[in-house]
Amino acid sequence: MTEPLVVFTPSGKRGRVAPGTTVLDAARQLGVDLDSVCGGRGVCSRCQVEPAFGQFAKHGIVAREEALSPWNEVEARHDRTRGMVPGRRLGCQAQIVGDMVIDVPADSQVHRQVIRKDAAIRAITMDPAVRLAMIEVAQPDMQDPSGDWERTAAALSQQWGIEGVEIGLDLLAKLGGALRSGDWHVTLALHQGRAGHPVRVVGVWPGIFTGPVYGLAVDIGSTTLASHLCDLSSGDVVASSGVMNPQIRFGEDLMSRVSYAMMNPGGAAEMTAAVRSALDELARGVATDGGIDPALIVDAVLVGNPVMHHLLLGLDPSELGQAPFALTRAGGLDLGAAELGLTAVSPAARAYVLPCIAGHVGADSAAVALAEEPDKSDALTLVVDVGTNAEVLLGNRERVLACSSPTGPAFEGAQISAGQRAAPGAVERVRIDPVTKEPRFRVIGCDLWSNEPGFAEAIAGVGITGICGSGIIEAVAELRMAGIVDGSGLIGSAEQTGTDRCFAHGRTNAWLLHDGTEAGGARIAVTQNDIRAIQLAKAALYAGARLLMDEFGVDRVDRVVLAGAFGAHISPLHAMVLGMIPDVPIEAVTAAGNAAGTGARIALCNRGARREIERLVSHIQKVETAIEPRFQEHFVAANALPHATAPFTQLRQRVGLPDVSYNERAGASPRRRRGIG
Repeated sequence: MTEPLVVFTPSGKRGRVAPGTTVLDAARQLGVDLDSVCGGRGVCSRCQVEPAFGQFAKHGIVAREEALSPWNEVEARHDRTRGMVPGRRLGCQAQIVGDMVIDVPADSQVHRQVIRKDAAIRAITMDPAVRLAMIEVAQPDMQDPSGDWERTAAALSQQWGIEGVEIGLDLLAKLGGALRSGDWHVTLALHQGRAGHPVRVVGVWPGIFTGPVYGLAVDIGSTTLASHLCDLSSGDVVASSGVMNPQIRFGEDLMSRVSYAMMNPGGAAEMTAAVRSALDELARGVATDGGIDPALIVDAVLVGNPVMHHLLLGLDPSELGQAPFALTRAGGLDLGAAELGLTAVSPAARAYVLPCIAGHVGADSAAVALAEEPDKSDALTLVVDVGTNAEVLLGNRERVLACSSPTGPAFEGAQISAGQRAAPGAVERVRIDPVTKEPRFRVIGCDLWSNEPGFAEAIAGVGITGICGSGIIEAVAELRMAGIVDGSGLIGSAEQTGTDRCFAHGRTNAWLLHDGTEAGGARIAVTQNDIRAIQLAKAALYAGARLLMDEFGVDRVDRVVLAGAFGAHISPLHAMVLGMIPDVPIEAVTAAGNAAGTGARIALCNRGARREIERLVSHIQKVETAIEPRFQEHFVAANALPHATAPFTQLRQRVGLPDVSYNERAGASPRRRRGIG
């Protein structure tokens, strides 16, 4: 009998198989991506396929219905109990007896692609480090003295071809009971780590268990910890949550925490204990939010800047506070989650920590590179992860450069007179009429602008409490566009600007946005010191980007990506007016949201991405801003709004920037105050 020809779609893989071969076995022989947990026993339903009948000239096949074995009792029972999509067959039951075209639907593919809108609208190919395998284990026998685990390992070898599997004591203690209650059938969750690492059992269930199991993608920021609970079979984000990083009490910025570790014996251990405790509570909370048993969380991927990375791992960060900024460990790490203090997960859960790029460019930047892929772009792409320590990537297919810039916490509302964290009641958007000089604003928790009917009633529950990072950025940029602030960053007086919202504030001027004191609320003003704090932060950010451009040998970039949870809330136009980023068409500036968290999710859902980022990190060139003299030159010029020397021609095509110059004191010579601008 001629061997039937079978073609699988959408892969296009084809070949001849022996008559009577099941579709699942044919898929395995031809390297087709067809899922199965039960190993072909007809109990998991993961291997469903859709046979296609008719004439397929493209493949040279005429597929007739009799080319597949008839519907059998296993499939009928499955349809009765669970239901099957009409036209589908179980791949482990349907046998090929003639030429066939068989489609493998997306939900039956092991490495199915999942489009994630919150992952920069790109496809994640599902290939998690954890897979489920159901096996039938030989019962104990008086003639065979082997233990439950030895027989289980033998079954894994015989039925799945998996050798050298390891199991920890926590799960070993559950194995015997699971085998017996499952009538000697058991499902194992197997973690396949990096090359050279053993396969480990991270979950045990009696009988058939089809999941899902879950993983955590965690971005450990200096200000917040953000966690995403992901279904490892689909890639879906089941729940997300965030908490403040409790290390803030040891210092708001990274260097203050490094100093705390250096100046206080046991200080690093204190900060490690604090972040691990918060991480464990976050895992417990996100499991509750997702409505799942925490024991089903079997994998985790964690990212963070070098200081956060070291403190999470229990490593002394002191060397990161002084040249040459040496890392204790730069490469990726495979660990037991329990080693990081994660108890609110499966006791056998694993954790992968992405590699760091250099002393001040960490695993979070590696995750951003994984998510945004500047190395795969023809366009020269600048990726700016805005935070207390901005990390900057510049690159294309030729090469990728990286640096960090010490922006400080001003962008997050710290060091600002009326500043606060982004929370309900915080001003997040500001607009100023360039003619009347009157402002309007929006606060977090209300969709109305302050000049719209119903605003007062809408914000009655939350009030107007302060101004957050995106609000202060827009306020300063709007002040510049309205001519209330000059190019050097000086606020004019009421007489100079034509608005009585400007008022004397010590030896300088300030500008009033909102006064709620009569009703017992907050008085929100922008002071000269506030503007100086924003100037220093944005100058550091721009100088870092400009330094990478120098190293690359270019004066312009093709596109700019604003990454980070904060970066997602920055208006590209206002960022350009401030001169936070190099001049490009506004349309070429996009927000990537929490790209570090996206990168962590990609690494969680695809173990090949872990190999890919380790390869890329080894090729990224670090530029050290701390020892580069040109950084200071760029920093000084970038203090102006938008810049002292760069023309910003793209920006000026979109907005007019009034050519004004103010004095700190009435009657002083304008020329004396042009030093910065």
